[in-house]
Amino acid sequence: MVEQVIKQRAITAILLLVLFLSALFLLPALGWSVLVLIMVMQGALEWARLSRLSNQGIHAYLWLTIFMMGLIVWFDIYYPILQEPLHFLIYGMSALLWLIIVPLWLYAAWQVHIPFLLMLVGWIILIPTGLAMIDLREQGPWWLLAVMGLVWVADTSAYFSGRKFGKHKLAPNVSPGKTWEGVLGALIGVTVYVLLIAWKMDFSVINGAMPGVLMAAWGWVGLAVIGDLFESAMKRQAGVKDSGALLPGHGGLLDRIDALTSTLPLAAMLMLYQRLA
Repeated sequence: MVEQVIKQRAITAILLLVLFLSALFLLPALGWSVLVLIMVMQGALEWARLSRLSNQGIHAYLWLTIFMMGLIVWFDIYYPILQEPLHFLIYGMSALLWLIIVPLWLYAAWQVHIPFLLMLVGWIILIPTGLAMIDLREQGPWWLLAVMGLVWVADTSAYFSGRKFGKHKLAPNVSPGKTWEGVLGALIGVTVYVLLIAWKMDFSVINGAMPGVLMAAWGWVGLAVIGDLFESAMKRQAGVKDSGALLPGHGGLLDRIDALTSTLPLAAMLMLYQRLA
């Protein structure tokens, strides 16, 4: 049974990776933006259900999400001078959520049932993530792939090391399956990932900065874990195992991008900061 689940997960993951890479490198900018919008809408649908909104509330939430994404595009087109400051502000709200609010939320084990607050949190999670996928891709598909690859390596390493060696629970009240051994496996995995990229691309200019690069990568693992745990907490509050049934063996879209929602916006924010500085 376990082997069958792993096989199903592997098949789905391979198909998703092929489709994603094809879209990442082959779609024009408009096509990529449309794909990202579809992903944001699917995420919003799953978040609305986790928030236990009524059918009417779900429809309203989806339309409001479309409106806000459209409003950002409108500002980008008609007020291009405000594009970078606006995007930086949006990423700043994401940073505030993931670096301060969510850790406190998880530590205090808050049970939030206020629909408007949950809707607001969902927007701060999903909209910056979608925007980051567009902004980072504009810098080059390889930049976006490198950042996402870091999260995927951490997730995969944590999954297999946790299954093999996991004994000490990371957050049993939130996600009983996650262990400290899994986190250690993720740290080892991203360390190898960073060193391989540095070796492959001959990053001789950052040899002296490698300790800092590795520490940043380890920090990324921490952010990915926070994103994962927060989605698990929301699923536990909603009383469901998965955020949806979109992906066989993987659950919903949010189940696959939870760690990306806490990392991609901060990567885009750092990119913008360097540009604005």
